[in-house]
Amino acid sequence: QHKLYEEFFKSHIGGELAETIAHMAKHGSRNIEQDENKEHVVEGLQYLRQLCSHPSLVLTENHPQYRQVCSELQNEGMNLHDISLSPKLLALKQLLTDCGIGGNVTTDEEEVDFMSQHRVLIFCQMTPVLDLIEQGLFKNHMPSVSYMRLDGRVEPEQRFGIVHKFNSDPTIDVLLLTTQVGGLGLNLTGADTVIFVEHDLDPSTDLQAMDRAHRIGQKKVVNVYRIITKNTFEEKLMRLEQFKQSISKGAVNTEDSDKRTMNTDQLVSLFQVGSSADSKASTTSSSATTGSSSASEPQAELWE
Repeated sequence: QHKLYEEFFKSHIGGELAETIAHMAKHGSRNIEQDENKEHVVEGLQYLRQLCSHPSLVLTENHPQYRQVCSELQNEGMNLHDISLSPKLLALKQLLTDCGIGGNVTTDEEEVDFMSQHRVLIFCQMTPVLDLIEQGLFKNHMPSVSYMRLDGRVEPEQRFGIVHKFNSDPTIDVLLLTTQVGGLGLNLTGADTVIFVEHDLDPSTDLQAMDRAHRIGQKKVVNVYRIITKNTFEEKLMRLEQFKQSISKGAVNTEDSDKRTMNTDQLVSLFQVGSSADSKASTTSSSATTGSSSASEPQAELWE
């Protein structure tokens, strides 16, 4: 994996992509849609995203190093789909084990499966990565894990049933999701742990996915984990996300400060109707007007 990553950046496409990522990390977002090297950049990002998850996603039969890598792995008694080639899958396995998922209790006579105290949402960007987790990790190395899956292959009319079953059945340990399908509009309060195996270029997309477990009715503390491949473009993307979020929080905090400076009369006037409210409202400052619009916005979240 490390060798393929280095050789990619030695190529012409890799050099262009490295320059683009460095620019994004230093100066903030860059409009890839208007970039003259748009096609190479998008293809390069996709290649690196797949490589960070598992080498088998990029090493197809058409890859120039396919035969060489397969030969080297065969000499070491491994194959291209081995999870040990993916630090992300190994880290995911460790996280699930720490959550008490995929393990069993050993007694003097036999091994007895037990119900985990934690339940997990695993978000990925691509369905092939979900396939790797399902086939390579769960079925081969953690067969005791009970899981469900929700991605673009699931028919829309079946998705509500999957969500309802996961929330109502505590014996289901894991729900595998793609961020695009499971990251918006769903209530997944049955889970108390969220794990991002892959990350979206837009931080708001991941935040929306994260909020699936933070809906009304959640009674547990929700822990969120991001699995990031060290010394790769993912680290730079995370810095870019933090930069965008800091700007967003700064704008919101500035608006919220107006609400904190409202006096009692101004606050009461927001809940009055008629001429009395109009007369009191005429004495409010422009900052109070801004505060009233801000105060009404969170109410919309109750109707999700």
